Amino acid sequence: MSVVGFDVGFLNCYVAVARAGGIETVANEYSDRCTPACVSFGPRNRSIGAAAKSQVVTNCKNTVQGFKRFHGRAFSDPYIQRLKSSLVYDLAQMPSGTTGIKVMYMEEEKVFSIEQVTAMLLTKMKETAEHALKKPVADCVVSVLATACDPELGGKDFDEMLVRHFCEEFGKKYKLDVKTKPRALVRLYQECEKLKKLMSANSSDLPLNIECFMNDIDVSGKLNSFELLGGASRIPSVKERISRFFGKELSTTLNADEAVARGCALQCAILSPAFKVREFSTTDAVAYPISLKWNSAAEEGLSDCEVFPKNHAAPFSKVLTFYRREPFSLEAYYNTPNELPYPDPTIGQFVIQKVVPQASGESSKVKVKVRVNIHGIFSVSSASLVEVQKTEEGEEPMDTEQQATPEKEEEKEEEGNMQTDQDETKAQGDGQKEAEEEKTPLFLSPQTSPEESKTEKKSEQPPQAKKPKVKTKVLELPIENSPQWELAVDMLNLFVENEGKMIMQDKLEKERNDAKNYVEEYVYDMRDKLHGRLEKFVSEADRDILSLQLEDTENWLYEDGEDQPKQQYIDKLSVLKKLGQPIQERYMESEERPRAFDDMGKQIQMYMKIVEAYKTKEEQYDHLDQEEINKVDKMVNEAMIWLNSKMNQQSKLSLTVEPAVRVREIQDKTKELYSSCNPIVTKPKPKVELPKDNKAGEQNGPVNGQEKAPAEGTEKGTADSTSNPPSTESTEPRPDMDLD
Repeated sequence: MSVVGFDVGFLNCYVAVARAGGIETVANEYSDRCTPACVSFGPRNRSIGAAAKSQVVTNCKNTVQGFKRFHGRAFSDPYIQRLKSSLVYDLAQMPSGTTGIKVMYMEEEKVFSIEQVTAMLLTKMKETAEHALKKPVADCVVSVLATACDPELGGKDFDEMLVRHFCEEFGKKYKLDVKTKPRALVRLYQECEKLKKLMSANSSDLPLNIECFMNDIDVSGKLNSFELLGGASRIPSVKERISRFFGKELSTTLNADEAVARGCALQCAILSPAFKVREFSTTDAVAYPISLKWNSAAEEGLSDCEVFPKNHAAPFSKVLTFYRREPFSLEAYYNTPNELPYPDPTIGQFVIQKVVPQASGESSKVKVKVRVNIHGIFSVSSASLVEVQKTEEGEEPMDTEQQATPEKEEEKEEEGNMQTDQDETKAQGDGQKEAEEEKTPLFLSPQTSPEESKTEKKSEQPPQAKKPKVKTKVLELPIENSPQWELAVDMLNLFVENEGKMIMQDKLEKERNDAKNYVEEYVYDMRDKLHGRLEKFVSEADRDILSLQLEDTENWLYEDGEDQPKQQYIDKLSVLKKLGQPIQERYMESEERPRAFDDMGKQIQMYMKIVEAYKTKEEQYDHLDQEEINKVDKMVNEAMIWLNSKMNQQSKLSLTVEPAVRVREIQDKTKELYSSCNPIVTKPKPKVELPKDNKAGEQNGPVNGQEKAPAEGTEKGTADSTSNPPSTESTEPRPDMDLD
């Protein structure tokens, strides 16, 4: 299971993974750990990350960056309208009222939502993580800013201030209106970003110089100085203000660019069951206070209640109790709109459906569960109606145990009142405890058992009247959720489908470009080799034919072949390889053939020495069979004759013609010789079995009752006496023993 963290920044992104017992930031296909948060749209495909960053100037109208701040904002938002003038690309209004980005893609004008563009960037980061981990990525943790932050302040704002400064300076100094030329404005943004980074690392004055900036005019400017977590926190003025505010020296031990991505990967490892990490206690908080409002009785109008105050622990659930006769709606909103970064404080509408009065006509008790999840998102998770059912007449209580009946409520709360249970389980547990306490006698005498006490109490009480039985039934109620800015399911499915199509189009375009690059690479590579290391392996006529073919292919690539289907490039490459492959094969054969001949010759010499050693009766091989040795001798002689003949044939051939024998044939012949001879010459000597002790005694000892027999009996008796304890039976002579 993969553990990945994504830091999606305004300008740059970082990907961190947990592996090998630590957290590390991985590099993209350009061997850079920093991936620009940039997406460029072209006539055939998309470019994302570093590839898109390189097109900011050449394709400025269709290259999107800095779109992170547009999330969750309506097109009519004053913030969006204020930023429109400083953007090179165009914004448009989506059907839902949110902000979209208008670009030319696949030679058509299209509008993509901010969520779609962000999904493209996340897809690229996912590919980077999968390439580093060599396995698919399913779950990840995406960076979310802390609650104490300014969502409208970042490194881009310092770039913006520099751009404004130089726009005014160039207007006065060179009479240039930079904002009228998108390409010039983009170049100025790039140079200001470079200047900001240089000034953050140097205290000296640094100039700004741009050649042929606008109307063939070279411009220059000068700025004196500028510089915790986040790349822009290196700006000295920012560090100075933070240090002065807290009254402490700043710590810069972490990598300001990669720290957030590493923290995300660590949080993902904590959540993942596949990783065992040191326990960390993390409590999230509700960033902005959340309230609910609803319609009360007709004479009361609207009522509201703060459900989750600011900095309330999250995730957290609460159960709200309402008394209603009909369906009703709840509206969730942030009750401090001045603190929000967005103008609209509404979270959404939630309609509790299928609410009906009780059979008696009274209001029904409706329990609504609201929740803020681990991501800080508010939702109405469930709603239930408590239905009270009464029978006409109950039976008499049993004598063994008093029947517990709920007390009749003296009066109902008015319609519109609400009760809050922060912990539903705890409330249920308290109710059960109270019921148990009602069943337990308060006073018991030492002489009286609980059963006797109950019997005496029952005899003193008057007979009870019959009471109706009361049963409660909990019914789940459907909820109609209408979050303010949530994507509809059909729209989400459409976005997923479109993203899949664009990924496939990017893949096809990459394969087409790769096929084109293979042709171009083969042309240049083969042209150099024909006059280099392959020169001795091709005839003059064949070289002229191939060189002409390479030149024609190169001209075709830059003219008619500039934009052709993938199969066209594959066919062109196959035609070139048909001419060039035999030449390369002759070169490879010439390089590897001497080594193959040498290996086979060593095998032949080794087996010939073994045959000679057998003939001279060396002890190492004297156990081998004569017929098998003759077989080895025959195969070695045949292999030597074949080797000598092939070497003689090859020595007479020119390097420009096909070889007499290929390396593969020599290797196969060597393997055949090895597999036939090696099992014979490496056959181990047969093992000589040593005679056992009892057999040795029978062969070497005296027989037919000779004089050594008593001694053997004595030794045997001694051995028995050492291994077994002495007994009376062992001292008596046996009839078959001879005693001296």
